[in-house]
Amino acid sequence: MSQQHSKIAVIGSGCAGLTAAIYASRAAMPPILVEGMAAGGPPGGQLALTSEVENYPGFPKGILGPELMHAMRGQAERFGTQFIVGDVHKVDLSRRPFTVEGEGLDPFTITCDALIIATGAKPKKLGLVGEQEPPAGMWGRGVTSCATCDGHFYRGEDVIVIGGGDTAMEEATYLAKMVRTVTLVHRRDEFRASRIMLERARHTANIKWAVPYHVDAILGDGDNNVRGVRLRHAQSGETREIEAKGFFLGIGHEPNTGLFRGQLTLDENGYIVVGAAAGGATATATSVAGVFAAGDVADHVYRQAVTAAGTGCQAAIDAERFLSH
Repeated sequence: MSQQHSKIAVIGSGCAGLTAAIYASRAAMPPILVEGMAAGGPPGGQLALTSEVENYPGFPKGILGPELMHAMRGQAERFGTQFIVGDVHKVDLSRRPFTVEGEGLDPFTITCDALIIATGAKPKKLGLVGEQEPPAGMWGRGVTSCATCDGHFYRGEDVIVIGGGDTAMEEATYLAKMVRTVTLVHRRDEFRASRIMLERARHTANIKWAVPYHVDAILGDGDNNVRGVRLRHAQSGETREIEAKGFFLGIGHEPNTGLFRGQLTLDENGYIVVGAAAGGATATATSVAGVFAAGDVADHVYRQAVTAAGTGCQAAIDAERFLSH
C-alpha cells in the first residue's frame, strides 16, 4: 500500500482536472491526480468517449476527443503532475490534511492540504442496447446527450430527442435550428418541463411529438451508426419505427458526487454547491475550506469542455491562493 502527501490533490482527469493540474504544476505545486472510473469516468473523462470535437478553441479542423485529452495529460505531466490510475473509494474532509483512499494496481492513500474535485457527471441513460460505447454500442455514432456539442453533425438530418423536462425541450429547440426535423419522444402525456420551455418547443414548426411512447430499441445500420428507433405506445403497445440519424438523450445528467455526500453541500440534484452559495470566498470554493470543485461536477448549466477547463484553471488558482494564505 502506497501513502503519499501532496499540497494539492486532484480527483478526475477530464478537461477540468487536467487544466487544474497544469495550473497547479506551473504554480510550483505539482499535484497528485487520480484518474479512473470513480474519478469521473474513464481516464480523460467524457471527451475520451467522444469522436470529433469541433468547438474547442485552437483546432480549426477539429480534433478527436481522446487525442485532445492525451495532449492535455502530457502537458500536465510535463510540468510535474503525478498520476495515479485507480478508483477512489473514500475521502475524509473532516480534518486536514484531507485523505483520499483508493485502489489501482495497489491500494493507495493520499493526504493533501487542498483538494480539487473534478469528477464530472454522466448522462442518464435508458438502459437500451446501443447506448454503450463502440464496438458494443453506438455512443458517439448517433447516440449522444449534448445538442450543443454534437448538433452540428446532424445539419439537415432527422433526429430524435428523448425526455419530458426542460433539458429535453432545450435540446429540441436548439437542434431545430439546424436539423430538418426533431421528433420529441416522451413516455407520458404530461411533461415536467416549465410552461415557457414547453410552449417554445410546441411553437417550433419542425418539432414533432411522439407521446406517450417508450423507446423499444435503437436501430443501427450495417456500420453501427444510428438509423432510427422503434417506439412502443405506452397504452396500446403498438409499435412504430422512426428513421433518424441522431438519438439525443435529454433526460439529464447525474453528477459523480457519491463520495462527498454528507461532507459537502450538494444541491437537490446532487451537484456540488460552490462560491457564495456554499459560503466560499471564491468561485470554486465548496462548503469545506480548502476543497474546490471544477467542471461538470458543479456545473449543470453549460457542461462544455471549454467551461470545464476554465473552472479547472480557477480551482487551481483558488487552491494556490488558499495555501499561500
